[in-house]
Amino acid sequence: MKVLVVSPYPPLRDGIGAYAVQQVRKLRAEGHAVEACSPTPTAAHHHLPLHGPAGAAGLGRLMRGYDRTIVHFHPDVFYKSPSTPGSRTTEGLALGAALRAGHRVEIRIHELDHRWADPRDPSSYATRWMLRGATQVQVHTSEQRDQLVDEFSLAPDRVVLVDHGADFVAHTAVDRQGARTRLGLPPDQHVFLCIGFVQAHKGFDRAVRAFAGLAERGARLDVVGSARIDDQHTADHVDELRRLASEIAGVHLHFGYVSDEAFDRWIVAADTVVLPYRHIWSSSVAERAALFGRPVIATRVGGLADQVGAMPGAVLVDDNTALAAAMARAVGGAASAGPTRRPAGWPVEGGVERSAVQEAVEARAAVVRGGPSSARSGSAGDRRRFAAPSAPLRRLRPLTPPAPVSARPGVSLLKRFARRVMAWEVDPLADQLNALQRATTEAIDAQTDLLADRDR
Repeated sequence: MKVLVVSPYPPLRDGIGAYAVQQVRKLRAEGHAVEACSPTPTAAHHHLPLHGPAGAAGLGRLMRGYDRTIVHFHPDVFYKSPSTPGSRTTEGLALGAALRAGHRVEIRIHELDHRWADPRDPSSYATRWMLRGATQVQVHTSEQRDQLVDEFSLAPDRVVLVDHGADFVAHTAVDRQGARTRLGLPPDQHVFLCIGFVQAHKGFDRAVRAFAGLAERGARLDVVGSARIDDQHTADHVDELRRLASEIAGVHLHFGYVSDEAFDRWIVAADTVVLPYRHIWSSSVAERAALFGRPVIATRVGGLADQVGAMPGAVLVDDNTALAAAMARAVGGAASAGPTRRPAGWPVEGGVERSAVQEAVEARAAVVRGGPSSARSGSAGDRRRFAAPSAPLRRLRPLTPPAPVSARPGVSLLKRFARRVMAWEVDPLADQLNALQRATTEAIDAQTDLLADRDR
């Protein structure tokens, strides 16, 4: 069978690309004639700019020459960013038409914003029409499947579960001792590992804070990976990790690109892999940890509960306090053998846990305020800061230039041109104002903590 795989592709440093290349190898081993198409020039056979109607039309023409097409879907690959209801409508309709041009088209979804299914969003109908253009929609967890069936109104028989790690193969044959020797790690310490692209939503800073005090108990935390996105927000996150690592003993940062072999070597060397994500659909890191039998501590977000819950030794946590407790138990050898459940706050009445209801109320109120998702989650320091004098500053959203879009014909093009011309003046000002806001917030928090310590 002649198969086309559409995805970011190596040597581009991309998690989906690493996933796709393993799938290509497996399909070829099964005897299929496989070619790849990437959105940028890579080692793939074809490359097409997939953004916008023109990219979708080009993909539709290419797919006609194949018996089967597998599309690895992430909004960043097919939709312009930042997107608007208007742009999503145009691109969704174009991509839906392209999918209908292929003979057998499978979409493997790596991420999709559930808000795009909101009927109040005019683009939701285009998104549903796009997804229905595929012969089959593939996801990794039952939660994602239910979301597509219930929220996006897809036919249940068109949405199938696929094993996230079905195509994964080991890239190293070394044992733990050999891996630690090559990486220069001590043989007798408990090694916690956060690995992958360094982005704020991965929550590596959560693990660093939760690790505080564990170096005294013979543990270390290694944060390994490179920044995939070159923007000010990511740069600030990297700076925050460096600051935390300088303050908390036993934390080691290894910033830079990691090859497939080195990636697996780090996992083999680790005792516990920590996935403190703030949001994600599913995790390839979790699958690679399972491939080598390494236990995982993960936050209960997205599809992780479904994906990680069945893995031996996995521990699921709901907040920063539970994360710190799980890491402490791992060092002491007393971590639970399976996923932990959310501790009951108040007694369950009428089948509803009142603490869960209260958390939902707080989370919704926090969204309106622009503050943290829950005043009760996080460390005691986090809770104190939520009510600290810096709270109004924390609720301010980062300053970003408005999206260069308009409903009037031709105006969007003019705005994009003006945006490019003025970016060299506007972007540094926005970055400086955001940095000033963060510095002011941190200064107020430091003064508040100092006064609190004096009071004690």
